[in-house]
Amino acid sequence: MLDSDLNISPRVIEAVRKVREKGIHITLATGRMFCSAKPYAQKLGINLPLITYQGALVKNALSEEVLLHRPVPLELARRVVAKIKEYRYHINVYIDDTLYVEKITPEAEIYARISGIKAHPVGDLLQFLQQPPTKVLAVASEREIDELQREVKPLFGEQLHITKSKPQFLEFSHPRATKGDALAMLAEHFGVQRHQVMAIGDGDNDVEMLRYAGMGVVVGNAREEIKALAGYVAPSNDEDGVAEALEKLVLNA
Repeated sequence: MLDSDLNISPRVIEAVRKVREKGIHITLATGRMFCSAKPYAQKLGINLPLITYQGALVKNALSEEVLLHRPVPLELARRVVAKIKEYRYHINVYIDDTLYVEKITPEAEIYARISGIKAHPVGDLLQFLQQPPTKVLAVASEREIDELQREVKPLFGEQLHITKSKPQFLEFSHPRATKGDALAMLAEHFGVQRHQVMAIGDGDNDVEMLRYAGMGVVVGNAREEIKALAGYVAPSNDEDGVAEALEKLVLNA
């Protein structure tokens, strides 16, 4: 939905407004923190539960009622942090919708700027981590993240959901903390059948959601393996792909 400058275009805002006026539920599904996603929901007038942290936290944009929270079990989170520390990569942990880091690094500053939130330095994360975090995230170069993913999949792949939200971000969450699981829960909550659900995505962390939805839409800037999951390929994020998908498949259907 966001363009390359992390903005929402007027055309997208208008398309979302028209969809909402038709009485159709529309919400956001993101790897972002709830506090990072909420301003976008407010800009779009969305007052439904938001799928955040890849599906680990589903929380109402207006009332902030929590419908679902699936954190990473504490001992597993500590093992993941210890493993990433072996590589000396930057690590984020998220507790109570707050971002904690060992120290403010260039990676922390970039992440905070992209997300529009503040990072809180706490020193040694293994000492700090005393309750289950919503998510653990490693930041490194794309090559390093790919290598780390290959290394940790055999160690944690059956116990955790491991995905890349961006080429340089590797995320560790509860095994059922996926956008697909959260979307299925929301559909049931609103009495909507699976074939009535449309999901729009562009990345690895959208795979489960695209597979669940009756109509999976992928925007044109996605990689080819993600486009292969699409029932419809829309223009890119910088060409109002989300707006076009809503206009063609929802408003003019």
